[in-house]
Amino acid sequence: MKKQIAIAAFSLGLISLGSNHVSAQNSDNVSTSVNIVLGDVISMDLGSSGSGGAIDFNYVNTSDYNSSKNVTVPNSLVINSSKNFDVKIKSDGVNFVSGSNLIPVDILQVKAVSGGSLTGTMNEVTLSTNDQVLVSNASLGANQTLNIGYSITAEKASKILLGKPKGTYTQTVTYTATAL
Repeated sequence: MKKQIAIAAFSLGLISLGSNHVSAQNSDNVSTSVNIVLGDVISMDLGSSGSGGAIDFNYVNTSDYNSSKNVTVPNSLVINSSKNFDVKIKSDGVNFVSGSNLIPVDILQVKAVSGGSLTGTMNEVTLSTNDQVLVSNASLGANQTLNIGYSITAEKASKILLGKPKGTYTQTVTYTATAL
């Protein structure tokens, strides 16, 4: 009798294993959701040539004061943005300063120059302490470069710079990228 019970238990065990095996071969589906969470981003690359660099205008002879000077800095800014944006510019003060000597910042023209990969409406502005739009409605994208040109006209050089004490006159210019 014990043998018969053992055989019956063994048979039930095999049947049970066999039925599990059969159900494992049935098609069961399990689903999960995968989410991609996006946030708006906008940044200017600190490694761009405009970051922390210096733009120099040298006036050392009569010819310098009687001619326009232009300095173009390629890849001045490298911008990443998930939305269209504006690039604004302003000076941190009303004057270029050398000790107690001053030159008004509006002597300098700043222009967004074509040739970089950034697209939008390129503008030219006279530097001031107010935010001014240098590029409007720039297209979203990654690693977009902007070339920037700086200029002082011959008229301003001869009327404003000529006669100022020699020295290095400095002012900080700040660029801001603002999503639209």
